[in-house]
Amino acid sequence: MTIKFGASTWIWTSPLTDADVARLALHAAEMGFDLLELPVESPGDFDYAQAARILDQAGLDRTICAAMGSDRDLIHPDAAIRENGLAYVRHCIDAAATVGAQNVVGPIYSAVGRTWQSTVAERERDTELLVRQLCTLAAYARPKGVVLCIEPLNRFETSFLNTVEQAIPVIDRVDSPACGLLLDTFHMNIEERSLGAAIRAAGDRVYHFHASENDRGTPGAGHVPWQEAADGLRAIGYRGPVVIETFTDKVTAIAAAAAIWRPLANSQDELARKGLAFLRELLADRSI
Repeated sequence: MTIKFGASTWIWTSPLTDADVARLALHAAEMGFDLLELPVESPGDFDYAQAARILDQAGLDRTICAAMGSDRDLIHPDAAIRENGLAYVRHCIDAAATVGAQNVVGPIYSAVGRTWQSTVAERERDTELLVRQLCTLAAYARPKGVVLCIEPLNRFETSFLNTVEQAIPVIDRVDSPACGLLLDTFHMNIEERSLGAAIRAAGDRVYHFHASENDRGTPGAGHVPWQEAADGLRAIGYRGPVVIETFTDKVTAIAAAAAIWRPLANSQDELARKGLAFLRELLADRSI
């Protein structure tokens, strides 16, 4: 099995619509991508069965990305918000099954942007709650052939799971083939002392990889230690998706959420094309 290189539709637009799926599937395939990552910002934004047909026609694999908003939180003190979070992730799992995606990826634990100070006892309580929630969701996902890929975020976007070291015990306690890790170089570049060491520590728990530059711009154009990341992926024998995830400043809502205040390349197409070329060269079989 070889690595499949993907693009998040967030590179170009938000929220995703049926027309966007049709346009971007053809566009991504023409650029040479193998996979398109489809964010589910609101259930019903696009037709999953129709998206499956379009992606099949374009010859693209696909993954689903969860968007954990303020009312979608698996460990929130408010039980209603927790229940809504569970319902939303189940919807994403169903969407993945319908669209033909294996991976549902994202910070599937707490709302992006929610930060709080915890004692050791409080963190253990929240971790225990998260493990129970993920066990329930993994049991729902497994018979559908779907895997939850849990993403540590940087300290400015969450106070809960920031590092691989924090995430590993959660994955191990869930102990399901339907629950693994998503590692993202943008967040790792902030939080990890060594990208290579973190990737090696995560090992075969890594089911998904986001290739994002330190400024969210074109992969290879900044100061992320890419060779160190590639060496780490080689060491663990990684063969899962490698997806460029960034955002456009042209969409106000997503730009504000991701703090994208200026253009990150001459164009989003240039970012995608150059990023793909860089990653294919970096992770060619001879390198990984």
